[in-house]
Amino acid sequence: MIDNNVFRDISYGMYLVTTKNEDFSSGCIINTLIQITSQNPLIAISLNKNNATHDEIVKSKRFAVSVLSEETSQEVIKTFGYFSSKEINKFEKVKYEEKNNLPVVLEDISSYLICNVVNIIDCETHDLFIGRVEVTNKVSDKIPMTYKYYHENRSCCKKYRKNCDIYFCKFFS
Repeated sequence: MIDNNVFRDISYGMYLVTTKNEDFSSGCIINTLIQITSQNPLIAISLNKNNATHDEIVKSKRFAVSVLSEETSQEVIKTFGYFSSKEINKFEKVKYEEKNNLPVVLEDISSYLICNVVNIIDCETHDLFIGRVEVTNKVSDKIPMTYKYYHENRSCCKKYRKNCDIYFCKFFS
């Protein structure tokens, strides 16, 4: 038997991954990012294969990661976590800048990284993208948001249970 609540005991952060392929920008919220190396830094992120941002990273071979803070607005979390980039322009109502030709969301974040994909590992329902870190920037001293903090304080399913017909309680990005 598998108790899925055990996975919430594993320490995760909350991140906003963005990419741009030609003129189409996309992005989504993820909770799976690890630093693999510190010299010639590599990180790994995991995205569901059904995710629009996944497909755009496969095409562009580049991505940016904004490290969300505990002060990141519910609007940013809702927009990038509960809607598909195929359905809405996620960038029209958030503060972002083009950095190295990638959209980087800067609104209430701690820092960001820009990466080039060096490998993609198939993990059944998800792909693990290995990225060479090309740029980092510490934007603020705001406390990075953890997955636990998100579930206890910011989750749509907890906070907006009565409105789940409006806010989907799954990540559709």
